Amino acid sequence: MSAVDVSKYEHSPVHKAIILKDYAGLRKILAGLPRLCDPSEIHTESVSLAEEAKADAIAASIDRRDVPNRDTPLHLAVKFGDETAAEMLMLAGADWSLQNEHGWSALQEAICNREEGIAKIIVRHYQPLAWAKWCRRLPRLIGTMRRMRDFYMEITFHFESSVIPFISRIAPSDTYKIWKRGANLRADMTLAGFDGFRIQRADQSILFLGDGSEDGQVPPGSLCMISHKDKEVMNALDGAGAPASEAEVQQEVTAMSQTNIFRPGIDVTQAVLLPQTTWRRQEKQKWWVLGKLKCMICIMWL
Repeated sequence: MSAVDVSKYEHSPVHKAIILKDYAGLRKILAGLPRLCDPSEIHTESVSLAEEAKADAIAASIDRRDVPNRDTPLHLAVKFGDETAAEMLMLAGADWSLQNEHGWSALQEAICNREEGIAKIIVRHYQPLAWAKWCRRLPRLIGTMRRMRDFYMEITFHFESSVIPFISRIAPSDTYKIWKRGANLRADMTLAGFDGFRIQRADQSILFLGDGSEDGQVPPGSLCMISHKDKEVMNALDGAGAPASEAEVQQEVTAMSQTNIFRPGIDVTQAVLLPQTTWRRQEKQKWWVLGKLKCMICIMWL
């Protein structure tokens, strides 16, 4: 990597420490950050809010992107091939999924730069970090849902283009049916995946049981996937938070290395919600169109 102008990173102590390979300084900065509690101890909204405030303070230091190329400190560790700094940052809770101005996450950069050691470090840590974030936010999510009115919603989306013919036939489309009762949520859908020009369909439901089950066998905050065709129920959170074995880490990194990395997606940053109108140009209640990605939403309060 070409020489880096340290003066452009003076305002970010973590970036600067990585550029200078100042591990003692980096260790001192990380030691001064707030300490998050055990995720299993977060049960109330007040504790959730307090822990989220700590997480925000940590992120403000180790995930800042107000630097050239909008690189996080973890991006810089990847570019320098610095496994020691990458390990320290991941242990401190760095967000590996944040993108720089080119749209790449630190993990994608590590795979593309053939920094397998750093890729393994990120993969080894990211599941426990994601689980901790889920536990940290769950009480607030459940509390917010309980305070909301119950509703039924349908979201229908499809693609249209005046440039690409027949785009609506090859692009993914679906109608999501969503029910909300108390702190429980159910979503029915048929779109299981989209690979190239192949649309994968399945009759499936997602259940978020914020209140748990009535018999108490399913704890509050459970997330289940139901395959109606196969008559199978899968706990989406089964094993979440457990560290991956070295074999699993190696397998995942190898699979990523053998896959073409690209950044699919739709830029909806400039999209706005516009009311749909009837032939009399009267606004239809509870229906909108989202930019050029047509998304019809109907909400019925219960």
